[in-house]
Amino acid sequence: MTPASLQRKEDAAMPASQHQNPKSDIAIAQAAKMRPIIDIAREKLGIGPENLEPYGHYKAKVSMDYIKSLRNRPNGKLILVSAITPTPAGEGKTTTTVGLTDALNQIGKKAMLCLREPSLGPCFGVKGGAAGGGYAQVVPMEDINLHFTGDFHAIGTANNLLCALIDNHIYWGNSLGIDPRRITWRRAIDMNERALRSIVSSLGGVANGFPREDGFDITVASEVMAIFCLASSVDDLKKRLANIIVGYTRDRKPVRAGELKAHGPMTALLKDALMPNLVQTLEGTPAFIHGGPFANIAHGCNSVLATTTALKLCDYVVTEAGFGADLGGEKFFDIKCRKTGLAPDCMVLVATIRALKMHGGVKKEDLKTENLKALEAGMANLQRHVENVQKFGIVPIVSLNRFSADTPAEIELVKKTCAKLGVEALMADHWAEGGKGAANVAHAVVKAVESGKSKLKYLYPDEMPLLEKIRTIAKEIYRAKDISADKSVRDQLVQFETMGYGKLPVCIAKTQYSFTTSADTKGAPNDHMVNVREVRLSAGAEFIVAICGEIMTMPGLPRVPAADSIDVNAEGKIVGLF
Repeated sequence: MTPASLQRKEDAAMPASQHQNPKSDIAIAQAAKMRPIIDIAREKLGIGPENLEPYGHYKAKVSMDYIKSLRNRPNGKLILVSAITPTPAGEGKTTTTVGLTDALNQIGKKAMLCLREPSLGPCFGVKGGAAGGGYAQVVPMEDINLHFTGDFHAIGTANNLLCALIDNHIYWGNSLGIDPRRITWRRAIDMNERALRSIVSSLGGVANGFPREDGFDITVASEVMAIFCLASSVDDLKKRLANIIVGYTRDRKPVRAGELKAHGPMTALLKDALMPNLVQTLEGTPAFIHGGPFANIAHGCNSVLATTTALKLCDYVVTEAGFGADLGGEKFFDIKCRKTGLAPDCMVLVATIRALKMHGGVKKEDLKTENLKALEAGMANLQRHVENVQKFGIVPIVSLNRFSADTPAEIELVKKTCAKLGVEALMADHWAEGGKGAANVAHAVVKAVESGKSKLKYLYPDEMPLLEKIRTIAKEIYRAKDISADKSVRDQLVQFETMGYGKLPVCIAKTQYSFTTSADTKGAPNDHMVNVREVRLSAGAEFIVAICGEIMTMPGLPRVPAADSIDVNAEGKIVGLF
């Protein structure tokens, strides 16, 4: 009974020419019998076909007019899923989100889930997709992981339309006085491509414009993606796009996208994409998959529209925050909840005994051997996340994805340690058994929700200076001794405050693999320094990005990318995807 994260990596090593592993994620997904999405929408959510825009038989977008009609309905309960600090051993956060929602339906609750859309970058890189795994998946899995309904293409195109309008404005006289040396807006592509991090554009003579330094971010790091996921309506989307600061004049005056008249055509490109995407799990549970900012370089949550719409349609809505609770979880609370008034009624922290042993110093090849000493040491990482969640006033529950090598003594150690923290820890088998395997977690979630003990509180007030907000996250969540920042970074933050952006929340961009800025430091380190090497203003998304350590907003491919194993066989089926 191997969680999807491990199975995916094992499959990735298999040559594409070989037959699919019959128990691989993609083989399970391709063998599933899906129901028409129109039937799922009508029977499970009460949405008539006139309110859907189908993309084939198994995908559909929900119309904005229908979403507006739900405004006066009461909200259901919101459950947030996050995880411990990720390791190569795998945790299975998305798989848990899917399995838990299926389980809630099995125990008689009306539930659906909200996930982010996968980026093509990690699909062809190393991380894999974001459709769950085993018998806790959303389908059609290949479509979801490859292009889906075209939302990311629309977001990338809107981003690059703004780039084109900036350069075109300068070419035709530059009436706004944009300083080409101070253009801050970067191009975007939904692929890992290190060669595009820093480029020089407009070479080739006068007819091609003014040569200048430029660069690409991966689409999920674009401010357009952040705006897309935080917008509450088409009008709100357009307003936020207009507020994007694309650069500065020679006298440091900001120039906004609205001054270039870019917000209208950008909204036209994004209008259809803004409608949430409806799909289903293997068990026919409805799922919104919409938007997809990374949590290590962006705010890591699916769209506000998907979450708020789901809360009007169901009694229980399960959503996830990317990577560990120190990244996606903190941003969910301090950015998404702060901006929308949302508040989770419970949080599920996902872990595996394998991953906890890795945090305790065990090498990957030795994880199948019982090691209580290493497990006890690694539990410090889970304890840190539990304490962090409790700082936000939210009740956490620990869900442990079961592996066949987990021993009774190891399971007992985790449960006893969690009990000392006042937190319930439960084993879950949803990868192998679907919703049935997460029924105990579902019952615990319902109990926690009905207790009403979760009362969200933010980590810092709006009025706190920007540098102090970054310092507060570093100290309170990462347990750093302090932060460091060059004078240029500190001056930039003061400038943002002078411009009127001092009350915005901060979005930390750092490695997801550690509480520190070093990806190799496992466990729960204390008293380290967090270096802030760059800050960026996302005026449309309404947050400040603090880039810490060596994190890149354009990832690169590994030495052996997952793309090496992906192919299409003679029958026209995709193989080797996971």
